[in-house]
Amino acid sequence: MWVVKLGGSLSADPVLPQWLDLLAQLGGGRVTLVCGGGSLADEVRRLQSHWQFNDLAAHNMAVLAMAQTAYQFNALNPALQLATSRSDIRRVLHKGQTALWLPFELQREQPDGQTNWEVTSDSIALDLARRLNAERLVVVKSCRMEGAPTLAQLGEQGIVDARFASLAQGAAFPIEVIHKGDLEGMRALLYGENRVMGAGRGF
Repeated sequence: MWVVKLGGSLSADPVLPQWLDLLAQLGGGRVTLVCGGGSLADEVRRLQSHWQFNDLAAHNMAVLAMAQTAYQFNALNPALQLATSRSDIRRVLHKGQTALWLPFELQREQPDGQTNWEVTSDSIALDLARRLNAERLVVVKSCRMEGAPTLAQLGEQGIVDARFASLAQGAAFPIEVIHKGDLEGMRALLYGENRVMGAGRGF
């Protein structure tokens, strides 16, 4: 089973339908899709900056932003099946379909290590991949990446969140961070071709 995280920045991108079609067609039975919050999460940041409310409220609002993106992706491609829990995800995959995660389980009543802006949907996808015993994590970004940067370098550049590289240490599965334009690379990976696509080699 794989976890694929699509950055919320793809929400209004012309390439989005191609990604959703690819994951629906070739990811059936093995891919769980995690959505970023995109501009909706950016609005949470803006409101928090304006009103200075706490990180717990901002976290819960950002989780809802991820869920709204998931509903959008499902509306654009209903073949992607909404799932709210690990048991739901396994049920969808067992039926040979691609799971689209609604992260309501991340809502919190008390702050914890995830209720801050150092942990975004990138690290949330990584945590889900661990909890599902995934075989691979692919993070799809809109940002161009020069050369083959490490996860730590991507964190320094703000391409992945500040905690991602440290949380990825010791992961039992490979992690790739790829550009939204590399649809063919993702297709090749799903077909089982051995191609090194992006960052995070060795993790």
